[in-house]
Amino acid sequence: MPTIDAAVRHDLTDAQWALLEPLLPVSARRGRPRRWPLRGLVDGIRHRVRVGCPWRDVPDRYGPWWRVYALFACWQVLGVWDRAEAALHACADASGKLSWQVSVDSTTSRAHVHAAGARRDSVDRVAGEPDHHALGRSRGGWGTKTHAAVDQRRGVLSFLLTPGQDGDSPQLVPVLEKIRVRRVGPGRPRRRPDRVLADKAYSSKANRAWLRAHRIAATIPVPADQVGHRRRRGSAGGRPRPSTPTPTRTGTPSSAASTTSNTTAASPPATTSSLSASRQPFTSPASTTGSSDFRNRP
Repeated sequence: MPTIDAAVRHDLTDAQWALLEPLLPVSARRGRPRRWPLRGLVDGIRHRVRVGCPWRDVPDRYGPWWRVYALFACWQVLGVWDRAEAALHACADASGKLSWQVSVDSTTSRAHVHAAGARRDSVDRVAGEPDHHALGRSRGGWGTKTHAAVDQRRGVLSFLLTPGQDGDSPQLVPVLEKIRVRRVGPGRPRRRPDRVLADKAYSSKANRAWLRAHRIAATIPVPADQVGHRRRRGSAGGRPRPSTPTPTRTGTPSSAASTTSNTTAASPPATTSSLSASRQPFTSPASTTGSSDFRNRP
């Protein structure tokens, strides 16, 4: 049975290289021919990005480390990686490999103390390079935060790099605005997903208003503090005031239970928790006689 080396198990397969090779620049007819295969250099770049090692630690089987880095830096300035990624997104959408149900989340990457040594002209040399170079100091230390919009079939549609101290909620709209999947035939690129899934850190009034304005369905849980704040505001909190009357102490326990179950089924989900919140503790009557009657009641 044919086997492969475990060290190269993440390299491009023949089918993947056949899809990627037409999207890369063609070598010039004049000049020296390539001394190291292009496929090996691309695998070296992918190895370094996946492992996160220094460029000098790229294995020799891919070629000299300086040649791997030179190819990466050159194509970064020329925008080759962006064009190849856009073409792969278009091919995936045309073949039905995108479900357009997008999950948005972020992750933090710790940076070395020597990471802030970028060139002064890197902002002008590399398109889209911010002035802060996506480096900032948070409670976790010096780092970078990556905000990504990922399709349910594990395809990254867009991502955004910010300093480590930036929050998640303000970056929901920018990372969704960066989605741009062009069509194989004529037509404008698609930029809006069918549904957005995110955790409760992205629950804000501005984000939900933007999603409604663009007719994008959202599955975002509401934090408990927002639910309580909306309930305290009543009808001014954005939802109608619960119409369920406050349960009284009169009547048998069975009738009270049936009343509670009926009102819970007819009311919105927020009313279920507001039922217990609106229930007031019993206060004994002012007179001594009434208090003794209540205690002696069977």
